[in-house]
Amino acid sequence: MRLVLGFASGLLFGLGLILAGMSNPAKVLNFLDIVGAFDPSLAFVMGGAALTTFIGYRLVWRRGQPLLMSDFQIPTRKDIDRDLLTGAALFGIGWGIGGFCPGPAWTALPLATPGILAFLPSMLAGMALALFVKGRRLRMA
Repeated sequence: MRLVLGFASGLLFGLGLILAGMSNPAKVLNFLDIVGAFDPSLAFVMGGAALTTFIGYRLVWRRGQPLLMSDFQIPTRKDIDRDLLTGAALFGIGWGIGGFCPGPAWTALPLATPGILAFLPSMLAGMALALFVKGRRLRMA
């Protein structure tokens, strides 16, 4: 049941990204281009997502536990370290250059455009490299 609900959640998320235009890199790049062909429509998408999340969390926290698990999985770290800042910067640079972030990149894969066929493998290689460097750093410590 958990697998089915996870799949349904991912499918709903992907469809939402497609309908919002987030799998279209031109729309994303126009949103980021505040001095050129600026397109503010994605701000409404992000605002709607923030509002939905705000309301959803308020409703979920009223429950004693999740439907399919024994407890809520809440991150405990609150520090801001070098890894977080580096990852955020790389994420932003990749988003600005490619016009994709990871979720919309996967939803655009069936289009098989040259941009996505270059971006997605590069993103995966970067993730693998990050895991390798982090593992190596942990072994050296």
